[in-house]
Amino acid sequence: MAKIDPERLIAQCSDDGVDAGITIRTELEPLAGPGAKVKPAVYQGGVFQLGRRWVGDGEERRAVDVIVIDNEPSQANRLEAALERMRERLRLPEFVLDLSGLEPLPPHVPRRLSSFRFPHRNADAYLRDSMFDGTEFLRTDIGKAVMTATADDADALLEWFPQALLYGFWQSHLGKKGSQAKLARSWVSEIVGYEPAATDVRSLGLKGDPLNLTLGDEGVAYDEQWHERWEVAGKGKSSSSDSGKQKNKKLSDIGHGQVPVTGDDAALSGVSFRAVSQQTSLSLPLLRRIHTSKGASEARALLAAMGVVAHVAAFGRAFHLRSGCDLRPVSASWTWLGAEVDEPIEAPTLDEAVEFFEAVVDRAASAGLPVGNRWSEPVVLGPKPNLAEVIRQTFPEPEGS
Repeated sequence: MAKIDPERLIAQCSDDGVDAGITIRTELEPLAGPGAKVKPAVYQGGVFQLGRRWVGDGEERRAVDVIVIDNEPSQANRLEAALERMRERLRLPEFVLDLSGLEPLPPHVPRRLSSFRFPHRNADAYLRDSMFDGTEFLRTDIGKAVMTATADDADALLEWFPQALLYGFWQSHLGKKGSQAKLARSWVSEIVGYEPAATDVRSLGLKGDPLNLTLGDEGVAYDEQWHERWEVAGKGKSSSSDSGKQKNKKLSDIGHGQVPVTGDDAALSGVSFRAVSQQTSLSLPLLRRIHTSKGASEARALLAAMGVVAHVAAFGRAFHLRSGCDLRPVSASWTWLGAEVDEPIEAPTLDEAVEFFEAVVDRAASAGLPVGNRWSEPVVLGPKPNLAEVIRQTFPEPEGS
């Protein structure tokens, strides 16, 4: 079976390329075995993403119920997280928003926010509302180049934010007078559960309390910011403090007492599926929409190779998506989609994927593109004063601390 070939990829990434791309079909199993429960993503309103898909071939083809366990945007974020973990090995560029100057911050808040975690990639508000060397990022040469880049003029993104060219972006946070550039993702992936045994099973339960504390008809008054500041409200007591932050609530709102979890209050439970699979595709026609001042074929191939590394790093072994959703690949088929004939290709190991990526990077650098050794150490940014103020108001310092 053939391996992914850098030369073929570069050739088919040219404007004259005719091949369609790559597909990866991975059959997955819960760690507990086939048919064990898997927890799909739950969206606002407490719902799963339901759908219908065709399965089978020819006369056996039929439509079945499915639940999307992890959708395309979520998968893209996981692939970016894999690239962040491998950034040093791959020598990828990175912006880092340093929040350490805003201490004290709660333990769960990151002190350094990587550009691989920016929700909107190069179009993100955190990037827009940052400072670099005492200057607003938007006013710096790098900032201007990144924020005005498009698919037709992609040099700056290849140099500073290549993942945006692979997973897509929409420059929608600069206002009506600013850039509205957008690019669809060429690497698309999702994980789907086929033929769910049920779609609305709830996790019933009881939050216990060893002392089974109770106040009867009385409530508690507590500070919404700091729950340790509470008192028994009692009859006739004010329902709020001078600050307006304390209210009469149930004892369970501050973690005491027994709390039954029933009916619609219960969260959706894991689901048993007939099969779980991940479908991944790389679109060469979409990559061919990206243009650089030189070496466009090598630039596009570099993005494709980066996608291969990210996929193998994120999903080439057992992985965790969320509580109750740990999956492992049991088989994977990689296919090169030719203009006339589709060919199976060998799934690379992580080391092979990295070697493949480095070979394409070297070709791109030889073509004069700003990659490889020109990819710099992380560019450290700070928050603009208005962003810093919002962060401080969101996470205020405890009084008397």
